[in-house]
Amino acid sequence: MRDRLRSFRLPLAPGTLPGVLAAAATLACSEFVRSGMYGSYLPGAAGALLGLHKQEAVAVAATAFTVHFISDTVMRGPAGALIVKYGARLSLLAGAALSLLALALIMNAHAPWMLLLGAALHGVGFSVMWPATMTTTADAAFGSHQGRALTVVSMGVMPLIGLGFLLMGALADQPRALITALVLAVQGAGLAAALFAPRERRVSAPTPDTAPRGRLKNAARALAPLLPAALMQTLTMTLLGPLLFTLYKDLGTTYWGMVAVLGVGGALAFAAMPLTGRYADGGNARLAVTIGFALVCLGLAGISSLPPFWALFPLAALVGLGYAFLMPGWSALVVTRLPEAERPAAWGALMTVENLGTSLGPLLGALAYRTLGTPGPFLAGAIMAALTALGYIAFRQVFLAPPTPVGAAAHETPTA
Repeated sequence: MRDRLRSFRLPLAPGTLPGVLAAAATLACSEFVRSGMYGSYLPGAAGALLGLHKQEAVAVAATAFTVHFISDTVMRGPAGALIVKYGARLSLLAGAALSLLALALIMNAHAPWMLLLGAALHGVGFSVMWPATMTTTADAAFGSHQGRALTVVSMGVMPLIGLGFLLMGALADQPRALITALVLAVQGAGLAAALFAPRERRVSAPTPDTAPRGRLKNAARALAPLLPAALMQTLTMTLLGPLLFTLYKDLGTTYWGMVAVLGVGGALAFAAMPLTGRYADGGNARLAVTIGFALVCLGLAGISSLPPFWALFPLAALVGLGYAFLMPGWSALVVTRLPEAERPAAWGALMTVENLGTSLGPLLGALAYRTLGTPGPFLAGAIMAALTALGYIAFRQVFLAPPTPVGAAAHETPTA
């Protein structure tokens, strides 16, 4: 048994696990608060907080989410540049501290403008969380495991997103002091965790004779093919989100029947991800993403035909398997394309485009539903997935290898 334990090695460089866990904990705490605050608490509690009628309160809560999301999206690029200059620890500390102040302002707001100002500041503070965590994980992971490592961290945050949504929604009618204590305590825990994030990046940094303009060109060349891919992917993957539990009766099932269908797809995705992640990390990132979108296309096209209830289960399994290829495939593709030294800034710009697709996806799904009825969103998703898969095939030469860097060879910088 001891021999087995000695032979076991995490796919991270020695000494980097605490830093990755600290960054992931900061992100998880921040996501817990964000999903609960804007997804479930403010829509139900804004009226009591601000003394507004229900319709006005709902409008203010929706506007607060929009303001927060826009400020987060706009600031992703600058947040990446901040990480390049000051490292993950200081960037996460600044983001968590600003989020803490913004949440205090939101919970003590007595007028709509105060709540909206707090939401905007919260978006600025939150904008650093994902780029810093993904960069820290990618820097720490061995090259043969980067896609899987990024996927594990991303998926590990998801339960906190759901927990925040459910818990804060359930507490929406409780006294303001209780919710204030909860959100400040959780965000404060994230701030404390950020103290243990890496101070400096463990990267192959450019030598001094590599001009800043040359490094900027490297990042731009690496980003160029990823930007349209990021937009198409997030459009496709968020198309159905708000509609699934609206359309379940039209699909011939019940609420819990839809939960079961989604459970089958999710379970297969989780079960297959170790294998699909290994495949993506084995130099097959582009092909993994292509296969993933092809499977998602087939599954959604089948659901758009409004099949019998029993047929939803194998179709959901097909979509789940597609996502199992997509998530590690996309992570591996991004991390192999982006130059190490400029990765945080490039990742911030990429996440800005991803956020744009995330915001437009539900609108496209709603338009498809209004135009074509129940089959519309699934058919639109299938078409988008097919177009994205064909794009990866048609432009495969662009993704075969990272762009050749401008400048001299790289050397290793120390880690904190």
